[in-house]
Amino acid sequence: MSAVPVELKRVCVYCGSSRGTDPAYASAADALASELVRRGIGLVYGGGSVGLMGVIADAVLARGGDVIGVIPRFLHRREIMHEGVTDLRVVESMHERKALMADLSDGFVALPGGIGTLEETFEAMTWTQLGIHAKPVGLLDVGSFWAPLQELLARAVADGFLRADIAAVPHHTEPGPLLDALAAWEVPQLGKWIDLEAVEPGSEAI
Repeated sequence: MSAVPVELKRVCVYCGSSRGTDPAYASAADALASELVRRGIGLVYGGGSVGLMGVIADAVLARGGDVIGVIPRFLHRREIMHEGVTDLRVVESMHERKALMADLSDGFVALPGGIGTLEETFEAMTWTQLGIHAKPVGLLDVGSFWAPLQELLARAVADGFLRADIAAVPHHTEPGPLLDALAAWEVPQLGKWIDLEAVEPGSEAI
C-alpha cells in the first residue's frame, strides 16, 4: 500500500432516516457534527430532515458549518427534504444521488442505519476496490453496531473472497480518532484481487 495525504474538505456521511431506538445514535451524530465543524470540514449527506440525517445536518448548521444535501425528487416527501441546508441538490435518481455525493466528498463515514446505509457504505468500498475513487471509508461504531459487519468482512477475507487491505476499513467509537484515521488512510495497490492460481480449473469465481 502507498501512503497518500487525504485532505478532508468535505466528508460524506451515510446514516439512517430513522433515529434508531438507542439515544446513543443521535448523540454520536451530534458528536460527529461537532468534530466536523471544529476541523472546518463540510458535510455531504442525503438531504433529509428526519432521523439521524436530520440530527447531523441540524447539528452542523447550528454550529455554523457547511452542509450539502443531495436527495432524489421522489424521496423528498418520504425523507422530508431539508430546506435549511447550505446547498440542497435535487436529483432524479438514487444512482445520480450517490454519484454526486461521492464526487462532492473527500471521504465517507457510516453511522448506524438500515439497508440504504449498508448499501451506500458497501458501494463506496467497492469503488475503492475497483479504482473508481481513492477515498477512505470509515465506520463510526456506536454500541458495537458495526461489529457484525467487521466479522463478515473478516470471514470474506478468510474464505478468499476479499483482500485484507480492502476489508481494513477504519473504525472507531469516537469521531476524532476516526477522522484522523481517514486523513492517514493509505490507498490499496490495485490489480487482481483474487489469487488466480488458487481458483480451481473450470470454476466461475471471477
